[in-house]
Amino acid sequence: MLIKRHTLAALVFLVLSILVACSVNSGKSGNAKEDTDSTNNEKELVYASAKDINDMNPHLYTGSMPAQGMVYESLVENTKDGIKPLLAESWEVSEDGKVYTFHLRKDVKFHDGEPFNSEAVKQNIEAVQNNAEKHSWIKLSTKIESCNVVDAYTVELVLSEAYYPTLVELSMTRPYVFLSPKNFIDGETKDGVNGYNGTGPYVLTEHKTDQYATFEANENYWGGSPKIKKITSKVLPAGETTFLALQKGEVNFVFTDDRGADSLDVEAMNQLVDSGEYQLIRSEPMNTKIIVANSSKSDNPVNETAVREAIWYSIDRETISKDILNGTETIANTLFSSNVNYADVDLKKRGYDVEKAKEILKDAGWKLGNGAEVRTKNGNKLAMKLYYDSNSSSQKTQAEFIQHSLKEIGIQLEIIGEESTSIANRRSTGEYDLLFNQTWGLAYDPQSTISAFTSKASYLHTTSGIAKADELYKKIDEVMVSTYEETRKSLYADILTIVHDEAVFIPISNGSVTVVAPKNLKGISFKQTQFELPFELMNFE
Repeated sequence: MLIKRHTLAALVFLVLSILVACSVNSGKSGNAKEDTDSTNNEKELVYASAKDINDMNPHLYTGSMPAQGMVYESLVENTKDGIKPLLAESWEVSEDGKVYTFHLRKDVKFHDGEPFNSEAVKQNIEAVQNNAEKHSWIKLSTKIESCNVVDAYTVELVLSEAYYPTLVELSMTRPYVFLSPKNFIDGETKDGVNGYNGTGPYVLTEHKTDQYATFEANENYWGGSPKIKKITSKVLPAGETTFLALQKGEVNFVFTDDRGADSLDVEAMNQLVDSGEYQLIRSEPMNTKIIVANSSKSDNPVNETAVREAIWYSIDRETISKDILNGTETIANTLFSSNVNYADVDLKKRGYDVEKAKEILKDAGWKLGNGAEVRTKNGNKLAMKLYYDSNSSSQKTQAEFIQHSLKEIGIQLEIIGEESTSIANRRSTGEYDLLFNQTWGLAYDPQSTISAFTSKASYLHTTSGIAKADELYKKIDEVMVSTYEETRKSLYADILTIVHDEAVFIPISNGSVTVVAPKNLKGISFKQTQFELPFELMNFE
């Protein structure tokens, strides 16, 4: 194992050395910094993104979440200290937990000048509810019975039954955020909108598809105009291209995006920091990077618990953490880290053990013939496919490493890189054997990821093939409506035990949000979600 680690580390070092040499030479040629007219302006921040902002309709799911987080806002905000006011100044919950009454701010306008009031809240929430199938992964969408206007700045949300994560789900980046009713088409948003006017600190002013998007400070923002007056999202391939753009001054900010991917590898980040021009800041652990297995795929070996468990044992997380991720992410042994609410549960330990993996496969009938590299059973090969995000260099390297690891135990693994949108579509349609994914994150979990176990748009194909699927779904329904803390703890323990024993979510590492920014940029902080940053709090010194 030591040889394997050193070989991998040497290969990574060699590739990085070549890239660094090329980038230094490129940085010396021409007058690249003189050619940029934006990033040297200390009121502008230009960040690199591997993908376009796409459709910014906040009631759908194709848009960039960091971008949507600048433009739109929710009634409440999820913070480290719990749920806090945002567009709602205060709220009350009825004794039976079915009615939430929100008292709205009176000093808020949409970017187009339209007033933010109870009627706007009602229209937005009803627009979301009128596209119920799209939002079925959010349990709240199945609980809302009505949204009623009490007066101009008081609105009432009525649920069919008590639902403890209501405020948490209302605080998400989407879909329960607010768009100017003037941007609705025929009173709806499900088939598109004619503009992107929210109430947030930034206004989308220009968008060139697959090139860039420009956001300007909302000078009438109820929270005060942001100090950074212009933010540009520039579409650039991750890796060397982004690294060179930072060196040349074409961009001046990179961060972990809503795919959970970094635009730069660690060596490149460290070189930028060593130059004295950039700083590197990391958040606390926010999520778990996982491999999702399709238990419902009856024509593939991945539907067997024994195969999934063998894959789990065969993955050397220590090497991935230390050599591939350069220590930026910690080893994950369970779906959620113990700091997630309700997730500190005693679960079966599965460390790195190749011999154990081989034994499990042999006992399950997967035999390795003389001279054969791939196990077979009943004439079928032990072969499957793993999909990874083609824009994530670390996912690609991990996929290659796991491919080699599974070969050692007699599994033939084909690895395929695709755009993140394509992988998300595979997850919802079930057209996959294995794929990289991640939990929703600290602010949303465990309830959001677990709710997604029953959703066609998310993890239904992952969970529906396991022996205790019906029991699992029943417990998920129960935990979401429980009003008793001890009952919730017990139900969550059962839920986590079921999916852990079935090995349908194979944990790899616990991830954080990484920011590389100019040395003189102050006020960098993190939200309780990895999907957006509070740009409005930042300022150049």
